[in-house]
Amino acid sequence: MAEAEVQEITCKSLLNRVDVPGFPFRWTLNPYRGCRHACRYCYARPTHEFWGMNAGAEFDQRVFAKVNAPQVLRDELRRPRWAGEPIAIGTASDPYEPAEAQYRLTRGIIEVLAEFRNPASITTKGVLARRDVDVLQELYHAADVQVIFSVGSIDETVWKRTEPGTPSPQARLEAMQFLVESGIPAGVMMAPLLPGISDSAEAINATVQAAAQHHAQFLSANLLFLKPGSKEWFMPLIRESYPHLTPGYRQLYRHTYGEKDYTQEVLALVAEARQRWHLPAVTPPKELNAPRQQQQLALIA
Repeated sequence: MAEAEVQEITCKSLLNRVDVPGFPFRWTLNPYRGCRHACRYCYARPTHEFWGMNAGAEFDQRVFAKVNAPQVLRDELRRPRWAGEPIAIGTASDPYEPAEAQYRLTRGIIEVLAEFRNPASITTKGVLARRDVDVLQELYHAADVQVIFSVGSIDETVWKRTEPGTPSPQARLEAMQFLVESGIPAGVMMAPLLPGISDSAEAINATVQAAAQHHAQFLSANLLFLKPGSKEWFMPLIRESYPHLTPGYRQLYRHTYGEKDYTQEVLALVAEARQRWHLPAVTPPKELNAPRQQQQLALIA
C-alpha cells in the first residue's frame, strides 16, 4: 500500500448528535477523517466524497487529523447545556488508526473525558489502546468506558483481503485481553460478517471461541451493509477473490442492507455461539465488571 498523506486540519465542533431511532448512542466524535486501515467494505468511505475526493484509494491514503480536537471537546463539555451523556468514539473513522501513533488525539480526548467525568465507548480495529491503558483506567474510574474491538473473522486470508491495513485479528484480541486484565471493560464486535465468507456456523464459532479465550467481556455482531460509495469499492474484491459469490452478492445487496431473513439466520448463529462460550451481548453493569472478569478467567483457565 502507498504511504498515507496526513493533513492537519482544525475543527469548530467535534460532537455530532445522532437522531436515529434505535441507535444505542446519541453522541459521537471522530478525531480523524479517512483511515489507513483500508477496509474494503468501510461504510464511512462516502464521507470523503463530501470533500471532493473519491471513496476508494483517497479514503485510505488521505487522512485528515483534527489537531485541535481535545481542546474543542473541552469547550463543548464545559457548556451548561451539556448533560454528560455517553459519547461513542470511532463511528466514522478509526480513532486508533496509524496516524494516532503520531498525533495522540484520541489519547488527549480520553484525558478530557476523564477530566469531565464523561462516559464513553471506543470502537477500533487498532491496538494502540494498549498504549492508553493509564488514561482509560482514569476514565473508567471517573465515569465509565468500554473498548470494542472489531473482529469479523479470525481467518488470516479473509483479513488480508478485506482489511489490508489493520493489525491482525490475533493482535486485536491480545490487545483486548490486555485491557480486560488491566481492569478496562472490553469486548468484540463481529463486524461485518460477510456472506459466504465469514458467516458460516463454523467461522462464527471460531471467532466467538477466540474472543472468549482472550477474555472478552461481551460480544455482538453486525452483517455487512453496502452504502453507495462503499459498494463500488467492495464489489470488485468479490469479483476478484470470490467470483463464485458475485451473483449472490448482486442479488443480496440490491439495496444497502441484506435481506431480513438472512440477517436473522446469521445472528441466530452468533447467539448460539455466544451462549456456547458464555458471552453476554453487552457490557455487564459497571459494578459487576470485576466479578464477571474473575468468573471468565476461571472458566477459561
